Amino acid sequence: MAETTRATRTTGGRIARGLGIAALGTGALALLSEALGRTHEAQVPADGAFLDVDGARLHHVDRGKGPPIVFVHGLGGQVRNFTYALTERLEGHHRIVAVDRPGSGYSVAAPGKRPDIAEQARAVAALIERLELDRPLLVGHSLGGAVSLALALERPALIRGLALLAPLTQPMDDVPEVFRFLAAGAGPGRSLLLRTLGVPLGKLTQKQSREAVFAPEPAPDDFGVRGGGLLALRPRNMDFAASDLLAAHAEMPGLSSRYGTIRLPVSILYGRDDALLDPNLHGEVTAGVIAGARLSLIAGGHMIPVTQPDATARFVEEAFERSA
Repeated sequence: MAETTRATRTTGGRIARGLGIAALGTGALALLSEALGRTHEAQVPADGAFLDVDGARLHHVDRGKGPPIVFVHGLGGQVRNFTYALTERLEGHHRIVAVDRPGSGYSVAAPGKRPDIAEQARAVAALIERLELDRPLLVGHSLGGAVSLALALERPALIRGLALLAPLTQPMDDVPEVFRFLAAGAGPGRSLLLRTLGVPLGKLTQKQSREAVFAPEPAPDDFGVRGGGLLALRPRNMDFAASDLLAAHAEMPGLSSRYGTIRLPVSILYGRDDALLDPNLHGEVTAGVIAGARLSLIAGGHMIPVTQPDATARFVEEAFERSA
């Protein structure tokens, strides 16, 4: 009996020590992740102003004069995805407003909230109203395309049309390989994993990840800072990016089933060699169910706002003109 008691105590002690070591390791990873995140914030500071709307505090840049155009970025992105090269080509003739989606870049959601696609669309609509923008053209890249489509379905009178750049528009069975880590697990466990391991792992693999997102085009060496890519490597941002993936999986079937009711002018631009989203599924199929929608294809991959700024700017201008 005494031997059994001693063995139980020994086993219990080992388990306790193991749990203590695990807790220390988790705490150390969390501290490292926060430190890396602060370093990235110092390298990529906020560029614009902040505006409080229902459920979120939105960071946005507001430049130029003329008829307005609003830009909504994709998964893990932020406003510098557009200011890298694209918006400067449009500022001479337009008022340009680029916004960080809630939970991305420097925009934050209200405590306890994880806005889904529809809620993010409402936040963008509130920004348009608060800035008193007169029926802007709404430009959405990648996941920002889904947010833009949701806004067009819910508040069509608020905008003049859509210009969608390599947009997510249809349900997908599989997550692109570069984003599968974000989709791993569910609930609090997933959040803890991303807030501890996510940033260090992302830092180690950032070159490969960037190449995958830009493929088959080369990824610019300065995209981390000039394009804002480093801001995705923060614990909070990775956690919200995972929530965005889950929201897209849940909402895209219902969203896509309503495209036939859209009566706004819709223009879609895709790089022919997009390695993340299929131009046929997300471009041709979607254009086929929206009355009057136009699909254009150019040379390039998924990040055409960065890699093909001249062609993309011409497309946006043409979309603006046809939505008059």
